[in-house]
Amino acid sequence: MAKTALKIRPLGDRVILRAIPSEEKTKAGIIIPDSAKEKPMEGEVMAAGKGRMLEDGTIVPMEVKEGDRVLFSKWGGTEIKIDGEEYLMIKESELLGIIG
Repeated sequence: MAKTALKIRPLGDRVILRAIPSEEKTKAGIIIPDSAKEKPMEGEVMAAGKGRMLEDGTIVPMEVKEGDRVLFSKWGGTEIKIDGEEYLMIKESELLGIIG
């Protein structure tokens, strides 16, 4: 997958994800219609902020970096559109884990 330079840089501990769509059919070969599909829960980190700022002014660096594949909760984050593509902006604390 080609990397694209986004025209937005997330602030603080936020990341921008591109959702990875779920399978179109089940293992048994049954095709799932769009209306029955669940929201994706897996995504690729497209951009990441510098990290969370503590009360004393120190910055805790991000655990995720551009290119990481991550799991996130179904209803977390804010959907945004940049240059016609849909992305999800989410706080690092809402991410569930890094895949791989």
